[in-house]
Amino acid sequence: MYRKHFALTAFPFDLTLEPEDLFVSATLTEAEVRLKHLLELRAIGLVTGEAGSGKTTVCRKVAASLHPGLYRVFYVPLSTGDVMDMYKSIGWELGLPTERNRATAFRIIRAEITRLTLEAKQRPVLIVDEAHHLRNEVLEDLRLLTNYQMDSENRLCLLLVGLSELRRRLSMAVHESLAQRIVVRYHLAGLEREEVPGYLTHRLRLAGCELPLFEPPAVEALFQATRGMPRKVNRLAHYALTSAAIDKARTVTAEHVQAAREEVAP
Repeated sequence: MYRKHFALTAFPFDLTLEPEDLFVSATLTEAEVRLKHLLELRAIGLVTGEAGSGKTTVCRKVAASLHPGLYRVFYVPLSTGDVMDMYKSIGWELGLPTERNRATAFRIIRAEITRLTLEAKQRPVLIVDEAHHLRNEVLEDLRLLTNYQMDSENRLCLLLVGLSELRRRLSMAVHESLAQRIVVRYHLAGLEREEVPGYLTHRLRLAGCELPLFEPPAVEALFQATRGMPRKVNRLAHYALTSAAIDKARTVTAEHVQAAREEVAP
């Protein structure tokens, strides 16, 4: 209902943005630098963060920046099953036939990675999202999948992405071999307090609004309520705009943010 009230072309905080339209925060910039270093090393990396911190967004942005002729990115969004389920997901992404035997599946995936590297001259990149759900044996097999000890350089770049608890799991003795091979680790924090006004302005501008709709106390209330987590900021800002529209106000106040907090509270 607030689109008409504020003359917006879209709901600014519901938009799924293309990588080139993302707000360039300090966290996003540093994550990009680290992940590009990981790609150069062709090693194992770990990105963690709270829900809504932008982990998948960072991966999308980095993947979109890669030359398709030089990199082959295959993305596994979620796997709560066993090792064979993971192999099937990876094989599907690589366009390989489905195998029923674990050893055979492992062998053909490795063979395809080798073909991509040596014949197609591409760098394979495997991104496993929601990796905090992975079983211990799946994590171990992913490590083995990257192990090319007879070669002078790594062939597969593996990026594990998950909630903060993934860091704790990988510190356990059972994952020592995998943890020792992780060369890039990055934990995503939320937006800084001083970044929130720019973030709100950026999202509003993409929806056709050049006016600063959120008053400074409202911006501070948003930050305090969300700790700068982008997804939480989006949700609360959406409801705050609704509250302002109901009041027929021209700007969003701290009171509108408080009303929105009460509405979205579980």
